Amino acid sequence: MALALSAQANPSNPVRVASKNFAENYLLAEIVAQLLEGEGIAVERAFGLGGTLICYQALLNAEIDLYVEYTGTLSQAILQRPELTGREELNSALTERGIRLLPQLGFNNTYAIAVRSQLAESLGLRNIGDLAEHPQLRLVFSHEFLERGDGWPGLAKRYALPHSVEGIEHALAYQAIADGAIDATDAYSTDGELSRYPLRVLADDLAYFPAYMAAPLVRTDWLEQAPAAAAWVRRLAGTIDAATMQRLNAQVAVEGMSYAEVASAFLDAQRQTLGLSADVGQTPTTNFWPQLAGHVLRHLQLTGLALAAAILIGLAVSLTVFANTRLANAVVYFCGLLQTVPSLALLALMIPIFGIGFTPAVVALFLYSLLPIVRNAVTALSTVDPTLVRVATALGLSRWQQLRYLRLPLSLPMIFAGIRTAAVISIGTATLAAFIGAGGLGEPIVVGLSLNDTDMILRGAIPAAMLAILAEFLFAAVQKRVSRGYQ
Repeated sequence: MALALSAQANPSNPVRVASKNFAENYLLAEIVAQLLEGEGIAVERAFGLGGTLICYQALLNAEIDLYVEYTGTLSQAILQRPELTGREELNSALTERGIRLLPQLGFNNTYAIAVRSQLAESLGLRNIGDLAEHPQLRLVFSHEFLERGDGWPGLAKRYALPHSVEGIEHALAYQAIADGAIDATDAYSTDGELSRYPLRVLADDLAYFPAYMAAPLVRTDWLEQAPAAAAWVRRLAGTIDAATMQRLNAQVAVEGMSYAEVASAFLDAQRQTLGLSADVGQTPTTNFWPQLAGHVLRHLQLTGLALAAAILIGLAVSLTVFANTRLANAVVYFCGLLQTVPSLALLALMIPIFGIGFTPAVVALFLYSLLPIVRNAVTALSTVDPTLVRVATALGLSRWQQLRYLRLPLSLPMIFAGIRTAAVISIGTATLAAFIGAGGLGEPIVVGLSLNDTDMILRGAIPAAMLAILAEFLFAAVQKRVSRGYQ
């Protein structure tokens, strides 16, 4: 039977498995990926995508084939129909969108509000409603929880909570609450960190949070194109209860095991239940230096292409408009507006147009690089000493000659300052490209954030900082060389 299913797989079309950017979703995606790979089905990983919106949009755009979603998230945040609770009800609403929810994995990972045990004991906090009596408490929630309809806005209304709240990366919240920097945060009921830190989960006494049953969300056409892969994914139904999921999460968060190691051990333990082949669940080996070199190369590709396009187009536009003050101001203002869009939001906005991966990341980085280049070039070219311009005109120099021998030589320092600024911005912003599956040095940073692993974060942050410094030196050397050519 296993051989028959594997024979149906088409190796030329790998299954594109994605995950959101938190630990449990990484782990579940890795379990799915290793399950398929063990049965001879090629897999393409797109892990760590920046939250529900990006994963769901990527699925709609056929950029990925599946990821693990939660029923409460589907009904509350995606469909915005809280009355839909069952799988069949959800699938009825999802059919017209070309996607389908497969059978549930077996556990409910609902939202919860966690506080430090010592604080809860001293203030007598047992239920979420008890927080209303202590408006001085510092409540800090994950960014997605702050925006979701089933998150803070509805929770504050249901429990009449008067607190001012702030946002934080979910994986960092546990360390912050353990250190006493914050008093309460949102948690997932199956988080491994709940067994690591001295926390108390407050009872949802008004039953605000719905059930969040985990299940693979897939494209309907993929079910038809890859029946073998879909059949194997369906076998995971009912194999992971809440206790098992929390144990697996704790192996990552507390014991320091990698996602691949935990997924491999789980599949090995479930071999007979799932009817797996003998070689399923083997942990893939990774070498640090080749992996780092791959991240650096990808980062250079992203930033190099975006910066080159921004230099060529930005300078061409600047040279065209600098003489027309109104037009130049309008162009600079437009570039400034692009810079005001939050970087992750801009990356998300690129998905409906360009999908996920390399292309939208390059386009977003290009747009972010325009402002310093265009603003510096326009300002430098248009503020050349008018006396010098009049002298050049009196000497009979044409506009092109004035540009070639007067404006450009005098503007070069400021133009290169803009390019250097753009290079640093591009290198730094490119780390966020990992949230849309573009890779680069942001990949270890995203994984490190999900694990609250400082060493992993530094594996991406330090090389990115070094690249920024090298870019500064490189463009400084190019500036000196070009300036000598005008002397």
